[in-house]
Amino acid sequence: MQRLSFGVALALLALASGAPRAQAPAVTVPQVTIEADKPGPAIAPTMYGIFFEDINFAADGGLYPEKVKNRSFEFPEALMGWKKSANADAQGEFAVRSDRPPSPGNPHYVRVTSKAGSYGITNDGFRSVSVEAGKRYVVRMLARRVSGTAGLSVGIENARMEESGSATIASVPAEWGVVTATITPPVTNTRARFRVRLEGPGAVDLDMVSLMPADTWKGRPNGLRADLVQLLADLKPGFLRFPGGCIVEGRYLETRYEWKKTIGVPADRTTIINRWNDEFGHRQAADYFQSFGLGFYEYFQLSEDIGAEPLPIVNCGMACQFNTNELVPVDQLDPYLQDALDLIEFANGPVTSVWGKRRADMGHPAPFNLKFIGVGNEQWGPQYVERYAVFHKTLKAKHPEITLIASAGPSPNGDRFDFLWGKMRELGADIVDEHYYMPPAWFLSNANRYDKYPRTGPKVFAGEYAAHENVPQARQDRPNSLNAALAEAAFMTGLERNADVVPLASYAPLLAHVDAWQWSPNLIWFDNLRSVATPSYYVQQLFGQHKGTTVLPATVSGLPASGIEGVFATASRDAATGDVIVKQVNPGPQAREVKLALNGVAPGAGGRRIVLTGDPAAENSLQRPTIIVPREEAIAQIAAGHVERLGPHSLTILRVPAGGGAGRASPSR
Repeated sequence: MQRLSFGVALALLALASGAPRAQAPAVTVPQVTIEADKPGPAIAPTMYGIFFEDINFAADGGLYPEKVKNRSFEFPEALMGWKKSANADAQGEFAVRSDRPPSPGNPHYVRVTSKAGSYGITNDGFRSVSVEAGKRYVVRMLARRVSGTAGLSVGIENARMEESGSATIASVPAEWGVVTATITPPVTNTRARFRVRLEGPGAVDLDMVSLMPADTWKGRPNGLRADLVQLLADLKPGFLRFPGGCIVEGRYLETRYEWKKTIGVPADRTTIINRWNDEFGHRQAADYFQSFGLGFYEYFQLSEDIGAEPLPIVNCGMACQFNTNELVPVDQLDPYLQDALDLIEFANGPVTSVWGKRRADMGHPAPFNLKFIGVGNEQWGPQYVERYAVFHKTLKAKHPEITLIASAGPSPNGDRFDFLWGKMRELGADIVDEHYYMPPAWFLSNANRYDKYPRTGPKVFAGEYAAHENVPQARQDRPNSLNAALAEAAFMTGLERNADVVPLASYAPLLAHVDAWQWSPNLIWFDNLRSVATPSYYVQQLFGQHKGTTVLPATVSGLPASGIEGVFATASRDAATGDVIVKQVNPGPQAREVKLALNGVAPGAGGRRIVLTGDPAAENSLQRPTIIVPREEAIAQIAAGHVERLGPHSLTILRVPAGGGAGRASPSR
């Protein structure tokens, strides 16, 4: 409800002292008017999507659920993550070698030599190896017997070398070959390690030493972590942007993301340093590298699995401008252009084409139906403009069907931003990618940002955004609070209201390992066995699941419902169900009452109310994952003059069954 005016307060005082009641004026309730018979722009199916970047150990040890760190011995410190594993009377040695490797793209392997007893190596995993009782874990390695006839034993052990499950590989081939085993731990162990031992005298060469859960998404070998993919699927995303982010640029061009090196047999994919390895002094991760077990084929496959349009970003000949600002001369961009052209062929080409055949050979003869490509990530300045112009000219000439996304730089305003927008309008860019990591108050005050944008020219991709709470300098992380999530929700009402300008939007970053993160806040947090959705996740989910297909005008006193009386609102019509969907955000500490006027439709019986609310400072955690979650209830009828009470610190979504052309259902005045 509204705060009492000074006059109302005086009237209540008078009433308490016995004065006549006639002195108290009525408290007005703001009216949100929804013109269901005056549909606005269509809402693109891509409206709300996912941004993925390998930051916070989101890929290896995360979405890609490999449990062995440095499985191919390709880190600069080739034995990082590996130590000796041996029983009491064992003797032996191990060393990294590079003669006759299994793959030229993966030139290092380890030779384990046992002289007596059970001798081998053990791996620490990604902040430990965690296994769950009764679940199956698949061991897969490339192995070559050098001498002896002893087999291998593999297992899970704790720091005291106590077993938590093991298996035996009876024989090792004389030349490089794949050996496998399955371990089913009898107990859950969250602080374990993985070991491989040679059981008797001899020597073996090992490479691509892998321990993966058998229960991957859709049960695929080299598959993805099922609980994390399910969380992504539950967002009902319209697109998946990959592989980043600053990952695309690299600190140096030599370590930029090259998609061709991430496809094919995993053993042939070349490991490189992750650019977040030492970006932040307070959160360095010397063991952060990219194996590319999760590569472009898997990104396309994931997009297809969750019903999202793939949206890859390609390097445009620029390393990260925050770091080295390395540049490829404009007249030497041909290899970068060819990579983009080949990517389109890989995604969409027939199996008779070179790159279409590569896709088919990996198991997907049908095209992935790629429609979008981003050129560069977060570049700015004249150097970016001249390189984007080359990409734009070439790609539009050869593939006019592909929508190109250009950069607006790292900030949501300022000279760089204005310069890029002017140039992108001149070049005729399709979509311009804007980023905003700002305090919650910025999101509230910018909920009407796109009301003022031109309706012609390039569209907007709200490509990276998250509300960043102000925190004490001593605190390393920013909270994933409900307060931040509601600020994002208020901002998103403005995105949806302006769906003719903004066809794509995504929160960032997506995933973070609780013991290995570099950046916060994030949408989903996880450890080696569990995952938790944040309040911001539930905002994204509710908007994605209830976006509708057509914007309906929603006004307060004839103005867009963008912070008037403290309420942010948007409305849409769902063509599939006929429902009118009303989203209302009350980020403030006072409850608000609003009168709903659904004009042009006759509200039907039934309906749903979904509410996200709670303590604004509250966060979900792995230990307490349901502090802030949506609650749903049935609605018997939305009658004329309906007054909706919006609780403090809340997002409320109403789904109202409604028929068309049944006259105007206006509330009484």
